[in-house]
Amino acid sequence: MNPMADEPRLIITLDGPAASGKSSVAKALARRLGIAYVSSGLLYRAATFLSLAAGVDPCDEAAVLALLSQREVRLHPDRHGNRVTVDDDDVTDKLHTDEVDDAVSDVARHREVRAWVTERLREMHGSFAIDGRDMGTVVFPQARCKFYLTAAPEVRAARRVGERSADLGTVAAGLRSRDERDARQSVPAPDAIVIDTGPLGLDEVVERVLGEVRAASSESVVGA
Repeated sequence: MNPMADEPRLIITLDGPAASGKSSVAKALARRLGIAYVSSGLLYRAATFLSLAAGVDPCDEAAVLALLSQREVRLHPDRHGNRVTVDDDDVTDKLHTDEVDDAVSDVARHREVRAWVTERLREMHGSFAIDGRDMGTVVFPQARCKFYLTAAPEVRAARRVGERSADLGTVAAGLRSRDERDARQSVPAPDAIVIDTGPLGLDEVVERVLGEVRAASSESVVGA
């Protein structure tokens, strides 16, 4: 399947480690450009949530895949956010827990699970900004605009603590551990623009990305 078969359309990929600002920037871009926002990580989180709820070992690839084949998992994106349904039940609010955080990397390491996520994402139509891992390297290698956002673990930990009630040191250690587990899935595409978001505010990152997108895309696609 050709992931760019719907050309002309705009796909913006934002890769990078956890808490590097991918989601916030992607959401802001979607609103500014009037396109959908797609959170690829929610599919991995859904697979992890289902595994934990069913008592399936997240490290057992065959068992996770068997579980996914039995359930209908759908991602519903728009320019404001994403909802995830499993057999028509909305499970979005159950996907951001410490238990899912701790196990999602184990699930995301499975080659066939990544293939399952890639297939779901390539079914998306229209223009969108998408965040995650492997977005610019594997899922949408022909995307016109690719970005890789990064920041020091301490900076990312402070952001995560701001989102949830947790200890900074514990969160920082968890992010370092997750970085090591996710290393193979968190690398910039050769043609991606790398941005260190540590010293920048959200608006500054968004404006920089918007400038690059508008330079690479026609006015008919991205607007004024």
